[in-house]
Amino acid sequence: MATLSTAKRLVVKIGSALLVDRETGLLRSDWLHSLAQDVAWLKGQGTDVILVSSGSIALGRGVLGLPLANLPLEQSQAAAAVGQIKLARAYEEALAPHEIKTAQVLVTLEDSADRRRYLNSRATLETLLSLGVVPIVNENDTVATDEIRYGDNDRLAAQIAVTVGADQLILLSDVDGFYSGNPNEDPTATRYEVIDQITPEIEAMAGDAGSGLSKGGMKTKLLAGKMAIAAGCDMAITEGSPLNPLKTLENGANCTWFTATLDPHAARKRWISAMKPRGEITVDEGAARALANGKSLLPAGIVEVTGDFGRGDPVAILDPGARRLAQGLSRYTAQEADAIKGRKSSEIEATLGYPGRAALVHRDDLAL
Repeated sequence: MATLSTAKRLVVKIGSALLVDRETGLLRSDWLHSLAQDVAWLKGQGTDVILVSSGSIALGRGVLGLPLANLPLEQSQAAAAVGQIKLARAYEEALAPHEIKTAQVLVTLEDSADRRRYLNSRATLETLLSLGVVPIVNENDTVATDEIRYGDNDRLAAQIAVTVGADQLILLSDVDGFYSGNPNEDPTATRYEVIDQITPEIEAMAGDAGSGLSKGGMKTKLLAGKMAIAAGCDMAITEGSPLNPLKTLENGANCTWFTATLDPHAARKRWISAMKPRGEITVDEGAARALANGKSLLPAGIVEVTGDFGRGDPVAILDPGARRLAQGLSRYTAQEADAIKGRKSSEIEATLGYPGRAALVHRDDLAL
């Protein structure tokens, strides 16, 4: 069974009901500060941590004096706008005593559908993690065009885990795992310790019950599990209400682990390899050797560009003899790639008229 002490990159999803007191609408400061202690412990052992946090609407409705539930869309958006400031400040203040810097990242599930936005999100998160920052990610509820549904952050957390190649995803919930039935209604319901495969039988067991502040049920958590394990990321569902919830999980708290068969790196490479290329890039001998040694593809090594591809599209990479070496996700359009081929990375801005990324295909987006 997985343990947090082995995680290299960890995504933690935090529900509204854990952060905000249902009766008062106030932040549960003691709980948040205990979570900050856990994050500091994980960071101290070299683990990258990303927090995907609900709570902005719950905090904002308290400030604005809005009712607990059944808010119209406009009021939900207004509550999110007010609450997001409080939420970001609360995390900053909780983590600052541990000398941990934080960043606010607002995204939507739809960001993953657009390759350009997906790559931008990934690059930003990777840079923040490389600088030792703990990103605080939330869905951008202030501009939601569809009805806001609590529980989407389960899937959003899974998408973030996939985006950054996390090896573990923890859903801090109001239940201590996945049960064969609703334990509040069925006294015979049993908790699963480990689930190796999400079968139709497992899916049939999922219910929709949730707390007053967080209405996402087990179905959204199973969807998150499917996304995570397909990308090589183990996922755990555990009760998050105790103080120091991550240390509590590490010390043997009840939970359900969903186990992946591949590691995130291998899963990502397989995903890239399976995509249909939108174009071809021929490289010189030097670039071919660099790719074989695990390097990124730089514009200087490119000889020819064919096809009509956009940023984030898959491209086949060929050696001088037109043999296929690899496949990767391009950071430039076909027109841009053709313009900068054979040039040094330092010449990209002068050539295109705007700054660009040094690598045309980064090694993390490359499958040999």
